[in-house]
Amino acid sequence: MIMPRGAGQLLLPARPWFIALSLGLALLVDMVPVGREPAWPSVLALVLVFWNVHQPRRVGVGWAFALGLLMDVHQGALLGQHALAYSLLAFLAVTLHRRLLWFGVLEQALQVLPLFALAHAVQLVVRLGMGGMAPGWGLLLAPVFEALLWPLASWLLLAPQRRAPDRDAHRPL
Repeated sequence: MIMPRGAGQLLLPARPWFIALSLGLALLVDMVPVGREPAWPSVLALVLVFWNVHQPRRVGVGWAFALGLLMDVHQGALLGQHALAYSLLAFLAVTLHRRLLWFGVLEQALQVLPLFALAHAVQLVVRLGMGGMAPGWGLLLAPVFEALLWPLASWLLLAPQRRAPDRDAHRPL
């Protein structure tokens, strides 16, 4: 992985079981029955974009499509609504991953904001195209909340990779 400017530590490779665990937990968080609030951020979309930026060879469009189908089935939405949005989100994240890694976490949050907004716009267009109702102006806040959660997600999901490979007090790395 390319180290962004100002990063003081090399990262260990991400373990596949940790990536799968974080995606599974994000799916479970999105499945918690909190009501249909349009401003509620999608934790699964956030974690998908994170892993597509940091591990594009392990998590890709196929994972996004499969998890999107699971969300469609769980929410009773039009089959393919979340799958299309998450697939587009994953594709764009993989496309931009090399550029994003050169920036700090706050600049990355600003650059993933349009990706989240586009994913929500795709879901809205599909929902309206099939005769659904508009969720209201609260939908505009969801991408902003997801971008605001980006630094927290980066800190949490990169934490296992920051540990020292062996506990030697005499080695600087």
